[in-house]
Amino acid sequence: MDSKQSGTISLLQGNEAIVKGALAAGCRFFAGYPITPASEIAELMSINLPKVGGTFIQMEDEIAGIGAIIGASLAGVKSLTATSGPGFSLMQENLGFACITETPCVIVNVMRGGPSTGLPTSPGQGDVMQARWGTHGIHPIVVLSVSSVLDSFEITIHAFNISEKYRIPVIILSDEVVAHTRESITIPDQTGFEEVNRIKPSVPPEWYHPYEDNSRGVPPMASFGDGYRHHVTGLVHDVHGYPTQRVDEIDAFQRRQFRKITNGFYEIQMTKSTMLDDAEIAVIAYGSVSRSALRAIKMARERGIKAGLLHLITLFPFPRQTAEQVLRQCRAVLVPEMNLGQISREVKRVNLSSKIEKINRIDGQLITPEEIFKKLLEM
Repeated sequence: MDSKQSGTISLLQGNEAIVKGALAAGCRFFAGYPITPASEIAELMSINLPKVGGTFIQMEDEIAGIGAIIGASLAGVKSLTATSGPGFSLMQENLGFACITETPCVIVNVMRGGPSTGLPTSPGQGDVMQARWGTHGIHPIVVLSVSSVLDSFEITIHAFNISEKYRIPVIILSDEVVAHTRESITIPDQTGFEEVNRIKPSVPPEWYHPYEDNSRGVPPMASFGDGYRHHVTGLVHDVHGYPTQRVDEIDAFQRRQFRKITNGFYEIQMTKSTMLDDAEIAVIAYGSVSRSALRAIKMARERGIKAGLLHLITLFPFPRQTAEQVLRQCRAVLVPEMNLGQISREVKRVNLSSKIEKINRIDGQLITPEEIFKKLLEM
């Protein structure tokens, strides 16, 4: 998507831009429960969905919210829910159900400080590993991070497209700073971005196998009410959707789920690079902290330090190949996070030769450009 193309200039906060992006991507169902700092998403969806023929439901809790969007998606409707820390914890079991049934949906988690009620009006990045591993068992998942209002619009569209194309839940991690920052952005018209829809079956109903393997590893998905038999269960199932104990079917099912994501690495794994061509020191950052990092590397360049930034948009599957290139090139890498080191562990896991340093804040305050710049001077 070209952010410089013509369109409507709007002054939006991050949560508002997520709503705009969801509607542009074709989302027509939202179910959720109010929670700081994500409530504006629900509020604006309640106003705007009916205008485009969509449906908004405030559920009794977050468990019901994600359950409702799974049901709506099975019926053929692009669906969204939004929450923050405690609500995201409540969603984990149903998130696993969406994974095993390969039901496309998008879950926004506007991160705040925790655990429990924690710091509801302060930013945090403590939910990164929960987004990847929060639901039990082995499962592929896509986790994207937004750092600006423009990101919040564009990455939400990408999230829906990935979810529909690969039949997988996609998690968007925002945080309180991004959610409530206001910036002017250009919203392109409908021709300014791609909208992807799930592949429907092209065979007669009696030939349809809802979980059959193919070259992409992504089976066509019939909607309930289309006349196709579609059995849905949280148990491991065969190509017909019925529970199985056959080890060959279990192994094939599990491996196909991962293979479809591996096949899509080229478009799922998104990063941005700034001043990395000749960098000797790099910062790897994501979310609102990447904004501080961008300013910090510019300050470092003014002092003659060859610093660069690898800004992660996709957190999982971790963009290992891109990170490895930076780690091979730079003698030292700094990973600032508003936690005690979650993505830094992924960076260390793929590191072969670089020195890895961290900056961590867990007091509900954003890591500042000055803090990152000071650490770059020391390095």
